[in-house]
Amino acid sequence: MSAAVLCIGTELTRGEIVNTNASWLAEELTDRGIEVGAIETIADDRPLIVETLHRLSAKHLVIVCTGGLGPTTDDITSECVAEALGVPLVRDEASLAAIRTRMEKFGRVMAESNKKQADFPTGARVLENRKGTAPGFQVALGHAQASFMPGVPREMKSMFGEQVAPALEPFVKGQMFQVRLKTFGMTESAVNDRLAGIEAEHAVTLAYRAHFPEIEVKVLARGSDCPARARAAADAVIARLGLDVVYGEGDVTFAQQLGKLLVERKLTLGVAESCTGGTVGRLLTERGGASDFFVGGVICYANRVKEGLLGVPAPLLAKHGAVSAPVARSLAQGALAELGSDLGLALTGVAGPSGGTADKPVGLVHFAVASLAGISDRQMVFPGSRTQVRDLAAFAGLSLVRKVLLHGHDA
Repeated sequence: MSAAVLCIGTELTRGEIVNTNASWLAEELTDRGIEVGAIETIADDRPLIVETLHRLSAKHLVIVCTGGLGPTTDDITSECVAEALGVPLVRDEASLAAIRTRMEKFGRVMAESNKKQADFPTGARVLENRKGTAPGFQVALGHAQASFMPGVPREMKSMFGEQVAPALEPFVKGQMFQVRLKTFGMTESAVNDRLAGIEAEHAVTLAYRAHFPEIEVKVLARGSDCPARARAAADAVIARLGLDVVYGEGDVTFAQQLGKLLVERKLTLGVAESCTGGTVGRLLTERGGASDFFVGGVICYANRVKEGLLGVPAPLLAKHGAVSAPVARSLAQGALAELGSDLGLALTGVAGPSGGTADKPVGLVHFAVASLAGISDRQMVFPGSRTQVRDLAAFAGLSLVRKVLLHGHDA
C-alpha cells in the first residue's frame, strides 16, 4: 500500500512559495507506517487537476492534498474533485456558519466570495479548520481515501494531526516503522561513515536528511517485527554517535531539548549575543514553554553595551578586542550576574562577509558558558555565508551549554 502527496497551486509551480507542505506530509505519513510512493505539485489548472486525481487514485490507496480551498477564483480544488467524482457541489450550512463566526471574531465581515469555501462534493466528510476559514474534506476517490486540506501550513498541520491522521489508521498494516534521530556536531559524511554496517546487521534502511545545521538520521524497518528492529537499530546508531551528537528523536528541536534538560535540572539560562544578533534567543523561544528555562538575553553589538550592561572591563576590550576568549568569558559571567540566571552563554565573533583579519578571520566565533561552578569556552571558525556562520555559532553555543549540563565544565 502506498500514498500520494499532492500540492495544488500555481504559486508553487512558479516558485513564488517554497513547498514545505510536501516534505512535512511525506514525513508524517512515513512515521505512521504508510509508504509514500509519489509527491506531485501542479498548477491551478482544472483539466490537469482532474487528470491527476484520476491517475493517483488508480495507483494509491491514500491521497493527501493541500491547496486550492480559498475564496478566490483560482481556488478550484473542490470543484475539480466534484468533477472527478461526477457529483455536484453542495453547500454545508454548518461550515458557512463557522466561517462567518470566525471572521466576526476578528472584526471582519464575511465577503460573498467566502461562501464558496463551504461548498463540497456531495457525500464528502467535512474537516473542520480550527486555525483558519477554509474547511477541508475527505472523499473516496477510486480506490483511494483522499483528504483535501488548506495550503496554509499552520492550518494544514492542525487539520492533518487532529482529523486526517486518525482516519488513516485502517491503512497502517504494521509493515513499516521509522525512528527519526536528530543530531548536531558531525557532518553528513562523517555520520554515514560512523554508521557503516548497521543496515546489514539489523536489516534496516538508513537515510539522511541535512537540515542546516543539523543532520537527521532516519532508521526504517519493514516486516512484521519492524518496530523492534527499528528500535534496536536506532539504539545502535545512538551508541555509535554518542549522546553529545544525538540530542533527540522525532520532531523535537535542539533548543527545545536543551530547554527540557534545563527544566529537569531546575536551572535557567541567560544569553549575551554579539555576532549572532539574537539568533540564540530566537531558537530558544520559537516553541512554547521557554519561560520555564530562559530568563532573557542582551544583544551587545557595541563595546559600550558590553561594558555598560554586562560589565566587561574596558581595559580587557582594549587589550584583546571584542572577538576574543577573554571577552567571551567576561560576557558569559556578565550574563550570569546581570540577568540572574544559573548559566550564562556568550557569543562574540566575525560573522562577515567583511571585517575579518589575518588573526581574526571571517567565521571566527568565541563562545563561553559560565555558572557558579566555573566557566568553559571554545572557539571555532565556521564556513559559509553570514547567516550560516550565525546559525552555526548559535547551535555550537547551545551545544556547549548542553555539554556543561551533561559533563560539567571543560569535560
